[in-house]
Amino acid sequence: MTQSPPAAQAPRRFTLPSLSTLGPLIALIIAVIVFSTQSPRFFSGTNFSLILQQISYTAVLAIGQTLIILIAGIDLSVGIVMALGGLVMARLATQYGLHPLLAILGGFLTTMLFGAANSLIITRLRVPPFIATLGMLGIVQALNQTYSGSQTISNLPPLLTALGNTFRVGGTAITYGTLVMLALYAVAWFMLSQTAPGRHVYAVGNNPEAARLSGISIDRVIIAVYTTAGLLYGIAALLLVARTGVGDPNAGQTDNLDSITAVVLGGTSLFGGRGNVLGTLLGAVIVGVFRNGLQLMGIPSVFQSLITGILIIGAVALDQASRRKG
Repeated sequence: MTQSPPAAQAPRRFTLPSLSTLGPLIALIIAVIVFSTQSPRFFSGTNFSLILQQISYTAVLAIGQTLIILIAGIDLSVGIVMALGGLVMARLATQYGLHPLLAILGGFLTTMLFGAANSLIITRLRVPPFIATLGMLGIVQALNQTYSGSQTISNLPPLLTALGNTFRVGGTAITYGTLVMLALYAVAWFMLSQTAPGRHVYAVGNNPEAARLSGISIDRVIIAVYTTAGLLYGIAALLLVARTGVGDPNAGQTDNLDSITAVVLGGTSLFGGRGNVLGTLLGAVIVGVFRNGLQLMGIPSVFQSLITGILIIGAVALDQASRRKG
């Protein structure tokens, strides 16, 4: 008895990455080429290091924002909570004389507390994330002014500003804060792509009902995500304090929008369940490159905001088109 030959397997078709994946990279390459032709100072190691230093704390905020948006949430209080964390660190170290490491821990605990508070308002009171975090923004903004007496806190101990110090690679000075930012992205990528909690984050954002039926506790995931984001806000506060040398009650006013911009430009869907934290890093770099390049070209800041707004709308439009095609 002869055996029939095995059926030939259909060849795998090569598919191009989606526009939401390719778009940010193409935009970054074009921006680098254009700005390099317009300013001789742009394409240099020193300038690229400056861009990474400028975006370091916003990029860390954007990691937390990515986690939240992946579960179809939003956090409008990120920048203000970061500012409060910086104020707590600065005041504990200067006015209360605590060891700088304890002051830093106090700042981390503060931002985690407000992250957890956001999650409890969402999960226990069933307040939509947009409204819950918008209300928290107003509360913490008032608290910042009250806690600091509307004054910046200076004369910080060296340990609080250590991440602002630099080391040299060739002729380029790089801050330790930049290394911390890159390390956090590596950790976040690993957690989201290689661990069960990371898969739970995607599952909750993609289809909450299916996630619940598979045994995932939706509320626990939301609480864990917002609390983890709060810790990241505390780290961002430390990077900001290290860069500026002060605790500033007026810091973080626009960082909620900047963090969302980085997430959206990086290809993460505002509807949850789809995205990549490394894309967020790319989005943060795009924002930094555009602002730096436009400044070197002498373009007023109002047009920098205009171009950032156009980038956001374009990124969301691509996401919508990709969803409809899917």
